[in-house]
Amino acid sequence: MSVSRGAPTGPGRPPADADPAPGGPRPRRVGTPRWLDLRLVLGVLLVLGSVLVGARVLTAADATVPVWAATGDLAEGTVLAADDLVAVPVRLDDVAPAYLASSTRPEGRVLARAVRAGELLPRSALDEPTGGVQLALPVQAGFVPPSLTRGQLVDVYAVADPVTGATAAGGDVDLVVAGAPVQAVSGRGEGVLSTATTTVQVVVSVPAAEAAEVLATIGGRGLVVVVRDDVDGGAPAAGAGPAAGAAPAGPTG
Repeated sequence: MSVSRGAPTGPGRPPADADPAPGGPRPRRVGTPRWLDLRLVLGVLLVLGSVLVGARVLTAADATVPVWAATGDLAEGTVLAADDLVAVPVRLDDVAPAYLASSTRPEGRVLARAVRAGELLPRSALDEPTGGVQLALPVQAGFVPPSLTRGQLVDVYAVADPVTGATAAGGDVDLVVAGAPVQAVSGRGEGVLSTATTTVQVVVSVPAAEAAEVLATIGGRGLVVVVRDDVDGGAPAAGAGPAAGAAPAGPTG
C-alpha cells in the first residue's frame, strides 16, 4: 500500500491545486507613461504664444528713435549750431523719415522757418546757406535788451548821438536792419563789469548784397537793437523801438 505525498502545506498557504479566491481583482500591467499627451502639448504652446505676443507688444511700445529737437526758439534764417539742438527719444512710426535723426549733423544748415523750443526738427525746415553773410554790429550795452539771445529776430536802428555829433543825411533815426536773425551775442559784461557804455557785439544775418548798404546807412552813428515779439516775425514789442524823427538820449553810465 503506497501513500502519495503532496506539497507540504502550512498555515495560511493554500494547496498548490487550490483555485484562487473567486471574485478577487485581477492584476493589470502598468503601461509606459505618455509624456506627449495632447493636452500637455497644447498647454505649452499656449504659454509660449502668450509670452511671444507679450514680448512683441512691449517691444513695439518701446520702439522709439532719437531725433533732434530745438533747445530754444529759433527764427527763420538762423544758422544752426550744436547748442541749438538736443536729442530726444520719440515714437514716430511711419512719419519718422520726415524728421532729423540724431545720427545726422545739421550744424551749419539754415532754418527755412521758425521753430519753437522743444519742437522736433523736420527735414523740411532746413535750407542750405544761400548767399547770406553774418554782420557784426557794435552796440553799446545800454541799447541792447538784457534778454537778447541767439535765434531771436531784431530790428536795428542807427541814431544820432548828441555827444559825438554824428549825423546822417537820412535823419536822426534810420532803420538799417529789419527782421534779422541774431546769430551771436558777445562782449556782455557781468556784475560790476557791466556798464551802459560797454560795447556788445551783436551778429546778425543779412543778404550779402545788402551788407555794404547797411554799413553806409549806419554812417558812424550809434545803434539801438529792438527785439521782435516772437521768432515768427511779429512786430517789435510795444514801446521797444525809438520814435521816428526823435533822437534818444545818450547812454548813461
